[in-house]
Amino acid sequence: MPQPKKGPRLASSPAHERLMLANMATSLFQNGRITTTLPKAKRLRPLAERLITFAKRGDLHSRRRVMRVIRNKHVVHVLFTEIASMMEQREGGYTRIVKIAPRRGDNTPMAIIELVTEPVSAKQATVKEAEAAAKVAADKEAEEMAAATDAAIVEGAAADAVEQAVEASEGEAAEADKAAEDLNAEAVAADAAEAQAEEDADVAEEAAEAEAN
Repeated sequence: MPQPKKGPRLASSPAHERLMLANMATSLFQNGRITTTLPKAKRLRPLAERLITFAKRGDLHSRRRVMRVIRNKHVVHVLFTEIASMMEQREGGYTRIVKIAPRRGDNTPMAIIELVTEPVSAKQATVKEAEAAAKVAADKEAEEMAAATDAAIVEGAAADAVEQAVEASEGEAAEADKAAEDLNAEAVAADAAEAQAEEDADVAEEAAEAEAN
């Protein structure tokens, strides 16, 4: 006979065991607590807490996952609306197991499994609020850092543009000065050539007058 992967078999077959646990989970969510044997309570606890985790998500896919186990739509509605809201501040430990006196007759260990409906302690709530505030502050600091980085990038780009403009202006000014110097040199050369031409003309005129005399 095949053996179950974890713990003793609670029914005649795996299918019977799944149906039995589903019925126990339905009764637990409907009444808030049930009395059963200790092995059954230990096997029911992870299933019930998993279903509560699906209920806290609240989406359609989670509701369909729960409906595969619990067929009672009224119980599913209570699970998603009332029980999930009660467990909103908890991150686990939605149920508790309390051992009671053994059953008369066969001395089987008995237990009560119930939903933990007490509100989260003030200390835990304060810790969660502090963690939420720290997360918000960290996100805000990250946004400010990103904004400062973007501003620095923009400022650096503007400084580079100004520097390039200054360098371009200086280059244009140097080219203008060089052109002015070239024009000045050409003017000086032209003046010198004109003076030389006038001097040559005077010498030629004097030579012609001397030959005429």
